[in-house]
Amino acid sequence: MSKPANRLQETKEYYFSKKLKEVRGLIAAGHPVINMGIGSPDMPAPPAAVAAMLKGLHDSVAHQYQSYTGIPALREAMATFYKDNYGVTAQADTEILPLMGSKEGIMHISMAFLNPGDKVLFPNPGYPSYAAVTRLVEAEALTYDLTAENGWLPDLKELAKQDLSQVKLMWVNYPHMPTGTKVPDGFFEELIAFAKAQDILVINDNPYSFILNDNPQSLLAVPGAMDVALELNSLSKTYNMAGWRVGMVLGSATHIGHILRVKSNMDSGMFYGIQKGAIAALGLGKDWFDHINGIYAQRRALVFKLVETLGCSYDSNQVGLFVWAKLPSGIDAEAFIDKLLLEKYIFITPGTIFGTMGAGYIRFSLCVKEEQIKEAIERVK
Repeated sequence: MSKPANRLQETKEYYFSKKLKEVRGLIAAGHPVINMGIGSPDMPAPPAAVAAMLKGLHDSVAHQYQSYTGIPALREAMATFYKDNYGVTAQADTEILPLMGSKEGIMHISMAFLNPGDKVLFPNPGYPSYAAVTRLVEAEALTYDLTAENGWLPDLKELAKQDLSQVKLMWVNYPHMPTGTKVPDGFFEELIAFAKAQDILVINDNPYSFILNDNPQSLLAVPGAMDVALELNSLSKTYNMAGWRVGMVLGSATHIGHILRVKSNMDSGMFYGIQKGAIAALGLGKDWFDHINGIYAQRRALVFKLVETLGCSYDSNQVGLFVWAKLPSGIDAEAFIDKLLLEKYIFITPGTIFGTMGAGYIRFSLCVKEEQIKEAIERVK
């Protein structure tokens, strides 16, 4: 009677859940591990967000259940954020749904649109949760390969030659994690045309567009995109609020309505104080982005030096919270990172956890202070 559901046979424990146990064990044994593996911002949330949250705790409704759709002021702030930063007009009442982090949106969207046996396209390399959630809802995960030769973009013409009649969803993620690929001119337009031609709902997971990127873009800025697209976004990376769990999904009123039917059965609303803090964060302007990007730029320059010291290569045009680097030919990524962890006490991520096309690559997080990156360089030397 206590056997797990069959769906868990296809679902492994999240890589970082397992690997960080090993890292914690080394730290507990007294080893000075430098963790460059995960993208959890180490800088504080905006002071304005913290102050607004604390002030909100004294509101009379602060400790009551909240609406599944968030307070109106939060949806309005999200609408203004999209209008000001992406040029996208979305109706706050019907086309925006606040989430407790965009990761939960992956599950909500999958549950809202997928039946057992439906097929889903997701990138290789790409965020592992797309495939994991697809399998949890008993749909079929199909990869589309991304290569350096094609600029880490899907070959939409080749995809269109396949039988996609059973494909219901397609996950994309630009700026791309883990490769840091930016959105090239015209790509989003081609993607929307592809989605319409194939009758596929495409979802852009967009949490990295403000990190070291001078041209933030939204898939929903393409005319007609709302008909065939959704977009996830998050305050986690943009405002150093990962632990606050604030995200959003935008799309047509019909699509958002379907997702809400799932969400309203899975939580009891976002904590009021966090919503007030999120409103304050979303109202911050260019100075905030300049501040955090100035710090990340200095860190990235040092990580590039570390990559070179390790004998690896990289694309200096990549954006986002990570550095994606290519190992010398013939070196196994997982063996490389294990050796680095056990001999130098530096933890980085093997590209293979993002899919087979990540073989031969490694990923470094920028959520590490400059002093630690310099120490890592010295250890490798």
